[in-house]
Amino acid sequence: MAAKQVTLTFDNGPTPHVTDQILGILDRAGIKTTFFVIGQRLDDPAAADLMRAAHTAGHWIGNHTFTHSVALGDRTDRDYALREIEETQQRIGSLTRPEKLFRPYGNDGLIGRHLLSRAALDHLLAERYTTITWNSVPGDWKDADGWVETAMAQVREQDWSVMVIHDIEAGCLVRLPELLQRLTDLGATFEQAIPRSVILTEAGRTVSMSPDFMAD
Repeated sequence: MAAKQVTLTFDNGPTPHVTDQILGILDRAGIKTTFFVIGQRLDDPAAADLMRAAHTAGHWIGNHTFTHSVALGDRTDRDYALREIEETQQRIGSLTRPEKLFRPYGNDGLIGRHLLSRAALDHLLAERYTTITWNSVPGDWKDADGWVETAMAQVREQDWSVMVIHDIEAGCLVRLPELLQRLTDLGATFEQAIPRSVILTEAGRTVSMSPDFMAD
């Protein structure tokens, strides 16, 4: 049986005293990931420093909206979409990869038509963003006792898991070493790359985009 592939992604940070510890855990394990940051958090200089530290350590920096408050598909006005995307991208600045990475807000990790509005999709295509979703949400922020078991079950169910966990106070920090060890024991390989199955747009074109991901 082929080894399971796992791409870890960290959402909703950076968070002082959390993200820095996660960076240390990842460094000791030799794992590179993507941190999808919330723009308004970067107005805290300590959080902005952590974003730069993650980039220096070889992690990718992605955009996870400015306020993380209302999903882009739940508000159809163009100004809202542009503000949520571009206010964060301005703060990421030169720390982006050659391509700009964007992850929409999912409302509790859900996939659906709330992810994007037509205005948001048009902007992401015009500005050549790589738009990335997920296929594994173990619920670290709401199930401190059970999320690692959920994560392992989700990894076993598919060949390549793109896992959403969180560098926030109520996130994955305490049990992250356990998760990494159990995935290693399973024989999983850790990838930084993102499979095309969870990429909605790339280089001005749709990839795995469907009407199921966009409001009318």
